[in-house]
This record gives sequence, structure tokens and C-alpha cells, in this order.
Amino acid sequence: MYIKRQIESHIERLSNSFPALMLTGPRQVGKTTLCERLGSRGTPPRTLVSLDEFGPRNLALEDPSLFFSSYPPPLTVDEIQHAPGLLSALKPVVDRAKTMGGYWITGSQPLALMRSVSESLAGRVAVVDLLGLSQAEEQGATSAPGPFRPDRVSRSSRGIRWDLISLFERIVRGSFPRLAHPDAPPMQSFYGSYVQTYIERDIRSLLNISNLATFQRFIRIAASRVGQLLNYSDIGRDAGVSVSTAKEWLHLLEATGQIFLLRPYFENIGKRQIKTPKLYFSDTGLVCYLAGWRSAQTASAGAMAGALLENYCVSEIIKSYRHRGQEAPVWFYRNKEKQEVDLIIAEDGLLFPVEVKLTASPQRKHLTGIRALESTRAELGKGALLCLVDEPVPLDERTDAVPVGCIA
Repeated sequence: MYIKRQIESHIERLSNSFPALMLTGPRQVGKTTLCERLGSRGTPPRTLVSLDEFGPRNLALEDPSLFFSSYPPPLTVDEIQHAPGLLSALKPVVDRAKTMGGYWITGSQPLALMRSVSESLAGRVAVVDLLGLSQAEEQGATSAPGPFRPDRVSRSSRGIRWDLISLFERIVRGSFPRLAHPDAPPMQSFYGSYVQTYIERDIRSLLNISNLATFQRFIRIAASRVGQLLNYSDIGRDAGVSVSTAKEWLHLLEATGQIFLLRPYFENIGKRQIKTPKLYFSDTGLVCYLAGWRSAQTASAGAMAGALLENYCVSEIIKSYRHRGQEAPVWFYRNKEKQEVDLIIAEDGLLFPVEVKLTASPQRKHLTGIRALESTRAELGKGALLCLVDEPVPLDERTDAVPVGCIA
């Protein structure tokens, strides 16, 4: 069973405009399947070579030029991080070919690959970032004309109808395509294997960690902090590592696409980069596995229920941008009185505030953070309170309560 991805048309457009295309993203989000699907449509069909296999990887490492002679375009090279030297060898190949879209490459270490690309293929490669399935992709509801923004949700919108338990079933299961299939493996087995493979492959290749058990404890502690301001000292202390090690390991989690850091909004762009961010995971199912939430019933009633819903909504909004080939212009707001707006979308000279609340009965008192943002006299667009209502409901003249299922 193949689930159509929203980013397909964007990849095809870019492939017609660049000699090479790089598809990055965490492990198991569907990069290989997507490339196989799109590659089969071409004439001739695109060859896919995986560097997870010993033979091609050995050739790529020992003789990159012979590798490209052995596998002519159109070609997809899967898991390029196993032989990053191929990127340097690809530059003269695409320069000689002078054709568009001949080479696609995929990898699961985005930041490391980007450094190699900037050194070897600047101006010759289009970069696309893929995350797990969005709720819209999974439900076949990808017709929204643009990424999620409060002013794009009409009051007649319905979106996906989630009740509390069905929504948390999705949150606990996560967004990995393998788990959306009818023959999906047991969730605990999948995530246990995923964490082990991630640590054994990505972590060992990027960092010399002597005690992998300590690193695994570290990511479990990080998962328990989603939606919170990032405190390196607290996480390091609880994991039994130094502050510098905690910073290094969190950077590694970000580099491999497992987490993203949402930074505070300031008009001064430099301030945004140095102030304390909030921590989120790319996949809520991984959060639930690491933090010990095993069922929708316990997760929806547990101490992390609100944080899990917030992580889910933030990641879905980011997907709505990235899967259209756009960078998500998202931040959060927090003032000195600790009044906060969970997420701000900064576009077209306006700030669109978004709150997330675990409630089916939204009230104006839930808009405290938005009221504080209004007092700054910033130019605000329409706001949204994402919650469990069945349809959009106005809370005041510029803010609606919006169903979580309307993120598309």
C-alpha cells in the first residue's frame, strides 16, 4: 500500500530544474519508497542503488568515478551518508552531463549532508526535506492550497474528525509510514528496533560514545521534556552527563532529524538565535515510546497529555510547510511575565498566533498568551486555538477555535 506524499509534485518540479536532487530526513520516513515510486514513472525508469548494500557501498568508497560509470543516469543513490565522498565525485559528472534531474540522492543525516553539499555541489543540487506522514497525507486530504495558517481555515472547514481517543491513537502510533500499513509490526517492537538501529548506525558513525546505554537514557529524558524550554543543565544532570555533553548530544539529535528546536520570536533576528528554544520531537510515537506511554487511554489522561498534543500540532504544522517545499516560518512567544503563545507563524509581514489546548470546550480565557502578544502592538494576523472542537468556532473578532484535524 502506497500513501501519496504531498511533496511529490515539488520534487518533480525541482528535478526538471536542477542536475541533482537530495532528499533528506530521519530514518524510516519513506524516502526510499518515495524515490522508487516517482522513479518508476520515468522513461526510462530510474535505477535505485542502496549504499546499505555491501557491494555498491564498497565501490562507492573505493572508486567513486567507477561507481558513476557503472550506474548511469537516471539514478537514485540511497543512503548517501555511507559514502559522502560520492558528492565530490558527482560534481564533474553533472557538469559533463548538462542535463536536469539525472541524479537523486537520499540520506538520513541532514546537517552533515548539507555541509558536504555546500562544499561540493553548491548551485547544482536541490535539497528537499521529508518528515513522517502528515495526518492529511494519511487521510488522503491533501487538497489544501497552502500550508496551515489560521487565515486559510474557513469557518465551514471540517478537516479530519478526531475524538480524544482516536487522536491520541495517532499520537501514540506516530507518523512512520510502516506503522500506517495494514500489516504493521507491533508498535513496541518497531520503536525498540528503530531506537537500537538509530543508535548503532547513526550515533556510532557520527560520534564516539563509549556508553550507548547512557545515550539511550539521555534521549528518554529529552522525550519527557517536549514542549518545555530547553534546559541543558537539567537534562545533563538527570542523564548523568556534563552540560557540554548534553549540548553536543542534543545537536546530534537535531542533526539526524529526531528533534527540532522552536526558537522564541524577537524583532531582532540575532536575539532569536541566542535565546532559549523549546524542544520538540519530529515524531510523537517515538516520544511516547521513549517516555513510556503505551496506549491512547493512558497518554490522553497522563501528565504529558497537553505536551504530547502540542508536539503533535507543531510537527503537523511544520510538515504542512516542508512537504510543500517551504521552510516553516515558525517561532514561539514568551514575555517576562511568562505569558506564552505556543506557536507564531511569521509571514507576509504579520504574526499569526496559534495556541494548542487539550479541550473540547474552548473559552476566551485560553487566549491569555495571545492577549499578551497583542499588547506588544505587533502586526497580528488571524489567530487560532487548536483543540478538539468539531468545526471552527469564533472566540473573538480575530481568533477562532479550530479543530486539530484542519492542519493540512
